Amino acid sequence: MCGRFVVARPSTELVDFLDVDTIGEDLPAPSFNVAPTDRAAIVLDSIKTEPPTRRLEAARWGLVPGWAKDPSVGSRAFNARAEDAEHKPMFRAALEKRRAIVPTSGYYEWQTTPDGKTPHFVHPADDAPLLLAGLYEWWRDPARPDDDPARWMLSFTVLTRDAVGSLGSIHDRMPLFLDLDHAEAWLDPTVANVGDVLDAAIDAAPSVAAELEARVVGRAVGNVRNNDPSLIEPAA
Repeated sequence: MCGRFVVARPSTELVDFLDVDTIGEDLPAPSFNVAPTDRAAIVLDSIKTEPPTRRLEAARWGLVPGWAKDPSVGSRAFNARAEDAEHKPMFRAALEKRRAIVPTSGYYEWQTTPDGKTPHFVHPADDAPLLLAGLYEWWRDPARPDDDPARWMLSFTVLTRDAVGSLGSIHDRMPLFLDLDHAEAWLDPTVANVGDVLDAAIDAAPSVAAELEARVVGRAVGNVRNNDPSLIEPAA
């Protein structure tokens, strides 16, 4: 699973890396403890333009479908099992046309041991961006008037799959990692067979996982109020 992640650099540094065309307003600052319901920057290809426009936008972590009565449903939908997404009403429509990339510096995972749960920070060895496959949705707040710019809320979820290699010894699930080759197809909202794109991403994720490093960090990360670079330092 993926319940916390890190964005150590300004999101605008991704503009060239991911060929972003448009940068949204009010992007969140770097964070060393992004938790569900927090805001984070995501990358998406807008289907409203031809060709699609690649956008970097702030979004709430926890998917809120358009049919939801209120945003609270998103607090339970911060992860989606990649193997089941095609068949779940919560995620099926977003998988079809609204796929996103969640750029991170790494993520936290907790390993269950006889002494309790030990947090690890998982990250690329070269400190390059770690791209997670996500889905996004727009939700309209019915309580706000049509002329209120805040009436639309953008939200996202992170896809996961079975963990492999050394990551499997920490937790049985891991995020669905994307390399740059699969990122383009993942973002493309015009692809005809989404199942093939999803299967290709699932199959390619282990090659990204093999290049990641994991280190034990302090338990302070368990408190969402803690947020500073010391959280990713090796535990004493």
